[in-house]
Amino acid sequence: MTDKPLSGFVTVPIGPQHPALKEPENFTLTLAGERIMHTGMRLGYNHRGIEKACEQRTFIQALYLIERICGICSHSHSTAFVNAVEEIAGLELPRRASYIRTLIAELERVHSHLLWLGVAGHEIGFDTLLMYTWRDREVVMDLLAKLTGNRVNYGINTPGGVRRDVSDEQKQEILKGTDVLEERTKYYIEIATTEPTIIGRLSQVGKLSHDDAVRLGAVGPTGRASAVDRDVRRDDPYLAYSDLQFKVITDDHCDVYGRAVVRVLELMECYSLIRQLVRNMPDGPIAVKAPRKVAPGEALSRYEAPRGEDVHYVRTNGSDKPDRVKVRAPTLANVQVVAHMLKDGYLADLPIVIAAIDPCFSCTDRMTAALVGHGPAGEGVMTWPQLRRHGIEFYRRQGIDFADLNKRLRSGGHH
Repeated sequence: MTDKPLSGFVTVPIGPQHPALKEPENFTLTLAGERIMHTGMRLGYNHRGIEKACEQRTFIQALYLIERICGICSHSHSTAFVNAVEEIAGLELPRRASYIRTLIAELERVHSHLLWLGVAGHEIGFDTLLMYTWRDREVVMDLLAKLTGNRVNYGINTPGGVRRDVSDEQKQEILKGTDVLEERTKYYIEIATTEPTIIGRLSQVGKLSHDDAVRLGAVGPTGRASAVDRDVRRDDPYLAYSDLQFKVITDDHCDVYGRAVVRVLELMECYSLIRQLVRNMPDGPIAVKAPRKVAPGEALSRYEAPRGEDVHYVRTNGSDKPDRVKVRAPTLANVQVVAHMLKDGYLADLPIVIAAIDPCFSCTDRMTAALVGHGPAGEGVMTWPQLRRHGIEFYRRQGIDFADLNKRLRSGGHH
């Protein structure tokens, strides 16, 4: 995703380490004065090889590894993966387990949107909003901790169901916490829709028309803020969503302001969904017995994560380990539109434009494929030894010699 900057302009690198970025990525901006003429992006600083690592682990082990793709969307990735495994294995999820998974999903959405609202406030200098929203995050994180035992990486899923039930006492705590959060969210909606400073700062920033959002494949609040009426929960229902009533929030401002409006209004829908799930949760078992080995097959699982559509592909070969796991996180879809939204904008807008897609670069990062040619078209792939040598030579060209560094470390020297 690296593009050459235009000649005759000032080039400014942002990242991979920069105060405006919460994770290491690289944006190369070509500027005419303060106006951005071109943006080049380079990913890959956070690649952890989770997809490949799943192939050496059992389905249970892979499930909890997949959950660590992202701390904020841990339940999203965990559920998308286990839904695919259950589909291949032919497991029918108990209705109560389905409701519990959906309940955790909506609580996680509340957590994610409140976190984003605080980050957005911080990026435009409204740190009071950051303090308020992150205070309110504690309410939902405490609820998640009581339900699952963890504030993040909840570990609630298991093949065939969930690991913990929800008691009547916990249901009352959830309803009480939801009432508190709803009252505070009404205040945030008032701020977002009436405060002239916020409206003036976010309007006409990071423009993305409806047609461009569709053409570039924007998902989640990023797409819905450009009037793209898509939501997997409604369009391809999973878990308990077919039993629930909710509105898909869209907005036609087609800018950062619209993305803020979509998220705060989605919070109100989340509270309605949480109440429906708690009050209508059916009785019954929370899990069915799952086989250790899964018959050969494949499945594609779609899930509406807080940031947008999360896609997991899983292939099995009859063993107790997945044969292939592929994850398309929502940020990988939305990062395509960042360069478009930055074009013709101002350098000072870069932090909030990037933040507006609520990026998670750890979810997004991929390795660069370097092909070893066996023919005129360069067919073939690298073996592990070849890849290792390629990496050593790549860093040597950057002035880093690992052989020399290791020698000094073994001898007790300092670099």
